[in-house]
Amino acid sequence: MVKHGLKKELGLVDLTLLGIGSMIGSGWLYAALTSAGYAGAQTGWAWILGAIIVLLIGLVFAELSAALPRAGGFVRYPNYSHGNVVGFVIGVSSLLAYTSTAGVEVEAVRQYAVYWWPALGNTDGSPTMIGFAVQIGLLLVFFLLNYWSVKVFGRVNTIVTVFKFVVPLLTIVTLFMYFNAANLNVPPPPPGGTHGIFSSLTGAGIVFAYLGFRQAVDFASEAKNPQRDVPLSIIIAIGLSFVIYLLLQYAFLGAVPSEALSAHGWDGLKHVLQSPYADLARSLGITWLINLILVDAVISPAGTGNIYLAGASRVLFAWARNGHLFKVFGKVDEKSGVPRGALWLSLVLAIAWTLPSEFQMWGGLIGAVTSATVFTYLPGPISAGAFRRHLPNLYRPFRLPLFNLLSPLAFVASTMLVYWSGWSVNVILLPILIVAWVLYALFAKKGQHHQRDVGCAWWLLVYYIAIMVISGLGTFGGTGLISAPMDMILSAIVSLVCYYWGVSTSLAAPKITEEEDEILATGQINQEGYVQ
Repeated sequence: MVKHGLKKELGLVDLTLLGIGSMIGSGWLYAALTSAGYAGAQTGWAWILGAIIVLLIGLVFAELSAALPRAGGFVRYPNYSHGNVVGFVIGVSSLLAYTSTAGVEVEAVRQYAVYWWPALGNTDGSPTMIGFAVQIGLLLVFFLLNYWSVKVFGRVNTIVTVFKFVVPLLTIVTLFMYFNAANLNVPPPPPGGTHGIFSSLTGAGIVFAYLGFRQAVDFASEAKNPQRDVPLSIIIAIGLSFVIYLLLQYAFLGAVPSEALSAHGWDGLKHVLQSPYADLARSLGITWLINLILVDAVISPAGTGNIYLAGASRVLFAWARNGHLFKVFGKVDEKSGVPRGALWLSLVLAIAWTLPSEFQMWGGLIGAVTSATVFTYLPGPISAGAFRRHLPNLYRPFRLPLFNLLSPLAFVASTMLVYWSGWSVNVILLPILIVAWVLYALFAKKGQHHQRDVGCAWWLLVYYIAIMVISGLGTFGGTGLISAPMDMILSAIVSLVCYYWGVSTSLAAPKITEEEDEILATGQINQEGYVQ
């Protein structure tokens, strides 16, 4: 027993509020408008579908994190089940996803803060030099809140999350007083229909809004009772956020002035409602709501950015513990119980995402962030299947019911989210992951088990290549050579083949290391680190 390490300070309420605090961030401020631009009044179906998909994925990780509570679990589990090649590639996608999300949130803060301080933004919405400085300053504040201890971080997050609940609820009640049911009959912009619904899941930030459930998994090693509290917090956070987001969506759809909707259509509203709820309240003459939303527009994304910067440090910590990053980033400060080296690196990478680029505004970054995040979830169902196969006696406080149906379905659903992200996103992210796979397989230090790890990773390389080809030839930003619904059917077939391939080629003796400052839920570990 060691005297220092990651400190177990977080209870069920803390973990649940970490999830909700991550979900009720910039997503509620922008997603209703952007999703209406894809699917019009039909966007409610996208929120329902998104909640179902994310809940499926969340339940898989509920089983994994309850059995094996680990800091940065999304990176650790693939390494345990399939070795270093898969672990490294998923670490790359996690690095992209987590560090960029903090950048998304400070972008959102800055965009709304332009109301008070116009010098923060240019006429096209991009940040000025002062705007960049404010964004970096916010990231430094997040860094300091996380630097001192996980207890300070948890307390600050709890206070902020309570406030973040109040403003959306008041917004819902107020806007429903101006509800015009005729708005729901206005057709969506082309192509509309199911294509618009599917595209909005990633392109409009709907799935992004739900992805905060992962925080409970990343902080599992710092939970007082992870076996009970992590699964419960995932389910509660997704359920509550779904109700809030669905009500917000319909409150927005019904409250848009009919003359503005007639003049611009759902897709054109983005030109007149650049800060959606604040501009909508202004058009309705609700001054007090404008001010309340503007205050929350700073607090909500800031609170979420704070959580994601902390989450990014746990992912980098996990990557270092997997052996893919310098050891200094895998160390925990003795006094605070915080992986400070990883936190410093998270700060640097988050700042890099806010620098001048094509991703200077929330709408330009959200699709890439969502897709990168989904890539970190992809191996979860396969890792869970591998552990069910090779570790049948592993103590699982939470067992996913109907596992043989729901686990592959979760993998297929994740694949659909990747495909629906569109060619413009996939043509950037998939080559990065393919190159990461090839470089690690060819040039990584070739230890005793390197060839075995490569053999466990072929399914992932084939999966990336196949999905990229389908995306390039499909109907979501591709050439359209593969028409709908054949493109989605092929994506589902590829994902099922790779799911069963991945499970069948997983490590027969998963290497699950028992760190000094982390607790293994169960299992006997031999001297080489393999579960017996």
